Amino acid sequence: MPWGDLTGIRPAKIPALLYEEGKKEEEIRRYMKETYMISDEKLDLAMYIAKREHEILKDINYKQGYSLYIGIPFCPTTCLYCSFTSYSVSFYKDKTDTYVDALIKEIEYVGSRLKDRELNSVYIGGGTPTTLEPYQLDKLITALKDNFDFSTVKEFTVEAGRPDSITSDKLDMLKKHNVSRISINPQTMNQETLDIIGRRHTVEQVIKAFNLARKKGFDNINMDLIAGLPSDTAESYHQTLDRIIDLNPESITVHTLTIKRSAKIYEDDIEKYLTAPASEMVNESIRILPENGYLPYYLYRQKNTVENLENIGFAKKGRESLYNIFIMDETQTILGAGCAASTKIVQPNGKITRIHNYKFPYEYINRFDDLMRKKQIIYELI
Repeated sequence: MPWGDLTGIRPAKIPALLYEEGKKEEEIRRYMKETYMISDEKLDLAMYIAKREHEILKDINYKQGYSLYIGIPFCPTTCLYCSFTSYSVSFYKDKTDTYVDALIKEIEYVGSRLKDRELNSVYIGGGTPTTLEPYQLDKLITALKDNFDFSTVKEFTVEAGRPDSITSDKLDMLKKHNVSRISINPQTMNQETLDIIGRRHTVEQVIKAFNLARKKGFDNINMDLIAGLPSDTAESYHQTLDRIIDLNPESITVHTLTIKRSAKIYEDDIEKYLTAPASEMVNESIRILPENGYLPYYLYRQKNTVENLENIGFAKKGRESLYNIFIMDETQTILGAGCAASTKIVQPNGKITRIHNYKFPYEYINRFDDLMRKKQIIYELI
């Protein structure tokens, strides 16, 4: 296996900690090879990213600050491979207003207790946040800015991941609130593969949504791809890379297909979907993207990933997502609000405490007071 017997999801964190301890590169390499039997290629990647993270964060007082994650658990449809907490927005249409109201209550609750801490980054994810209507996005972001000091925020990201959820009015609303970074995620530019995985949008819609965002003035756009998707080939994946590079987003995240029990693909004959050469695709990304100015800057792994591979974030210099580094680096407290959001408290001694919100929208709405009592422990730790 390319990662040897290394099972953790944050492989770059080990060399990063060893660098902090003052270890020399030769010592770190020897330790990683002898302890984990990691391949030279993956070791090079992990060590490069550890150095990049250090360089990117060196002028940010992130250990004294915190970040905020807001969860929107709705999507246009559920993809074949998806294991995230996401629910059909059409099924929950009559509950989205109620959900947003409950979420704003939690935002007010959290915000009232963090007046003396510096907020570094805000990330609205899901699900697909842009399944909300423009007035709901406006109401939500207005509440965020009413309850948190955005003057110190260095990055404000909203996942506009599904091209079929992006409209001119929604982009106008995000621009009005000075959202600095968005994601438009095709996963692949192979239409046959899009149809198989249930994305319900076309390649042309991806291009149209991207160009519309550019027209609206968004100058920091990420695009997600997945290596190893059903029916994708080495050739079609290479074509996807070429088309995405031609669009010229500021960052490109390459995930590897992961088979989770909660995904639809797990209920089917899995083997018929595992025909794509995932390793070849990931290696192609590592080769081609840096040649075009996209440098790897964060890395994580998941259980049940095809060929035991990894997910890598690539970005142009100066366009790296701070939140993505914070969530993987585990050196900053991240507060989560909303359905299925997780809060991760990093204490001065390095101990990490995690608190998870309820997973289902109905439970989040109906047991809101119980949840706030459960989360009171947060404010005893920070």
